[in-house]
Amino acid sequence: MDDKRTLIRLDDETSEDEDPVVPISIPAKPIETFGENRSEEMPTTSSANGAAHISGNNQNLLADDLPSLLEHNGPPPPVNTINGSAGNARNHINDSEPIFHLRSRTAAASTPNYESLDYEVCENTLFQEEQRRRLRERFSLRKDVIRWIIFIQIGIITALIACTIDIIIEELSELKYNFLKESVADNVPLSDATGRDLVIPFLYWILLSILPVAFGAAMVTYIEPITAGSGIPQVKSYLNGVKIPRIVRIKTLAVKAIGVITSVVGGLAGGKEGPMIHAGAVVAAGISQGKSTTFVKDFRVFKAFRDDHEKRDFVLGGGAAGVSAAFGAPIGGMLFSLEEAASFWNQNLIWRTLVASIISVFTLNIVLSAYHGLNDFTFTGLFNLGKFDQPLKFDYFELPIFMILGVTGGLLGAAWNSLNTKINNFRKRFIPWKFAKVIEAVVVAMLGVTLACLMIYFINDCRPLGNDPTIHPVQLFCEDNEYNAVAALWFQTPEATVRSLFHDPPGSHKILTLAMFTVVYYVLSCATFGLNVSLGVFIPTALVGAAWGRLLAMVTFYLFPEAEFLHPGKYALIGAAANLGGVLRMTISLSVILMETTGIESSFFFPLIIALISAKWVGDYFNEGIYDTQIQVNHVPMLPWEPLPQYKGLTAKEILSSPVVCIKLRDSAHYIYKVLKKCDHNGFPVVDNVIGDRRSEGRVCGIILRSQLIVILLKSLYVENKRFWLPETSIQTFRDVYPRYPSIKSVRKLDDKINYTVDLAMFMNPSPVRVNPHDSVPRIFQIFRALGLRHLLVINNENRIAGIITRRDFIYK
Repeated sequence: MDDKRTLIRLDDETSEDEDPVVPISIPAKPIETFGENRSEEMPTTSSANGAAHISGNNQNLLADDLPSLLEHNGPPPPVNTINGSAGNARNHINDSEPIFHLRSRTAAASTPNYESLDYEVCENTLFQEEQRRRLRERFSLRKDVIRWIIFIQIGIITALIACTIDIIIEELSELKYNFLKESVADNVPLSDATGRDLVIPFLYWILLSILPVAFGAAMVTYIEPITAGSGIPQVKSYLNGVKIPRIVRIKTLAVKAIGVITSVVGGLAGGKEGPMIHAGAVVAAGISQGKSTTFVKDFRVFKAFRDDHEKRDFVLGGGAAGVSAAFGAPIGGMLFSLEEAASFWNQNLIWRTLVASIISVFTLNIVLSAYHGLNDFTFTGLFNLGKFDQPLKFDYFELPIFMILGVTGGLLGAAWNSLNTKINNFRKRFIPWKFAKVIEAVVVAMLGVTLACLMIYFINDCRPLGNDPTIHPVQLFCEDNEYNAVAALWFQTPEATVRSLFHDPPGSHKILTLAMFTVVYYVLSCATFGLNVSLGVFIPTALVGAAWGRLLAMVTFYLFPEAEFLHPGKYALIGAAANLGGVLRMTISLSVILMETTGIESSFFFPLIIALISAKWVGDYFNEGIYDTQIQVNHVPMLPWEPLPQYKGLTAKEILSSPVVCIKLRDSAHYIYKVLKKCDHNGFPVVDNVIGDRRSEGRVCGIILRSQLIVILLKSLYVENKRFWLPETSIQTFRDVYPRYPSIKSVRKLDDKINYTVDLAMFMNPSPVRVNPHDSVPRIFQIFRALGLRHLLVINNENRIAGIITRRDFIYK
């Protein structure tokens, strides 16, 4: 059966709203799809992120208007799919503007319908008038000063939120583990006592774990599901230009904070450091806009920053401030944002981000030092690993050992990522119900407590009290003046356990203890990351790495007692770095964060970077980092730094989408309303020199966004009543409704304004980026990504529209 190309007659300018869309199906030559052979099935495609072409994922928008295709046995007329004018086909369909084309493409065919952000500044007439006016008022200098003030505010507020979360977690954890210690001490079976049973503290531990976990999981599941996980993949996608719904709202921040507190207090294998990046991003997005859409409150400040381009820079600074507050590492926070999160950055942005990071660390240092009663302000970061008593030294013959540890971390990290991805895919398929997601979190919490109790009960590892690494040493079955080393690993927060593994003196644990702890926590952390709770992956990954790093040092020292260079804390640090590198695939920022967190000498940077690079290279051979893997699993159309190999050797005409829905420079308000009602595209080329209604044959003079058109219709900015609205209309008219632009449903039918006209000259972007159909895709990709574009017009030599390229045209599936 021949492929069919559906040409849809949307409407003419005299039709009514109730008129159905008339489909006309004609056989056509098979269309060559990108990346596969010609298909004999009905071609479908995905939404090109607001591009002016119909996609498979958007067919539901026209489902009521698309009856079954009609068979037609006539000869196939030639259709020009390159220039978007549909060539001779238009002779068979009189005045069928605009023409939508269901086009078979394999690129991102199954991708969910994400939208892009408008990082490109719309330099229309209104924007240029504002620039000229503010130049006379010297507003640019004031704007720069205000921008610095906002970054400083971001650092302060992010640090205060981090302090609040940390203090609450510490107080609740203190109460929990002190109660459990006393419960264990009161219920240890003795020969001269009855009524003692260790099942009682076990049940208490289960209860004190499932209650906060169930509460936090319920809040995340039923109130704000976007807060699940660490939030780093979502922030990374946002900074890349993908609109993630509800990611930077105040309610998201509140649920995130409560979810982190309940998850950590509940004893899940996770940490509070990763979610701080998301919290900082929300703070930055809220402060920089000078209003709250959640509380419907406009403070009428910072109006000049109400667009995606400005908000993106502030969100990046907020993420860096969150990392800095979490680890007490301002330089590491800045590097983390640039290495792992940012897709666009410049020298000024780096400087502002560093200032926000330093302010965040300074504020947190003051607050937590005062809280802990320190007079010298030395309490840095939520993830405080403590300082090593003696400088860490290494011999050059240890470098191959560090490299082997890096390889081990890369293998374990790749296996962890693969297993976690399979577990999360299983969750998506078999645990779709909300109540089941809450129950799953409770089950995992119970599993962790059960495994911990089994280790504590069956492994006999007693150590002298003088070397106790926890403030809650549990005696259990040990003799007087001894504590149970296994219980010491579990009766504290994961951050405290990492600190213990770094600084415990040699001989603090048995080999069996660390071996079992490594295996159990490896599995628990893998099962935990992906639950519907707010937790980060940094702490459990570092904890597992520190455990097996210290374990390898202990085993080696057991085999070679004369090897005095085997400092267990040093190898715990290298193991943590290697495991983090294998899971996260970070190098520069991670090494700096570890150096700033532990206060090690700069000379030890070399072993750290060797372990990290080895882990990254080995891990990259098998799969990608956990954040990138999560982004891929969720089918987020995120642009990589370089175009994929499948695109090399291709040109624009092989990936563009056409025909394109165009709007005339002076067009009917009724026609614009009908276009917005019938499709959900977010960008429309503006054309002039149009003969009749053949808009796609006009010459390109700009591009107009869907949000702008809706505002124009809502505020009745028509040519016929121009004298009323022109004096009061400015670029601020559009900024006032940002970021929650109204939908076309909020525009009433234009029955009484059918003959009204819209002049787009002052509203459209007159300088959209354009390329030629014969330009290479790698070059187009670099232009698209570097400029943060949402739409890229492809024009022929006569400046007529040939097609349009959006983000999803670069995502190969």
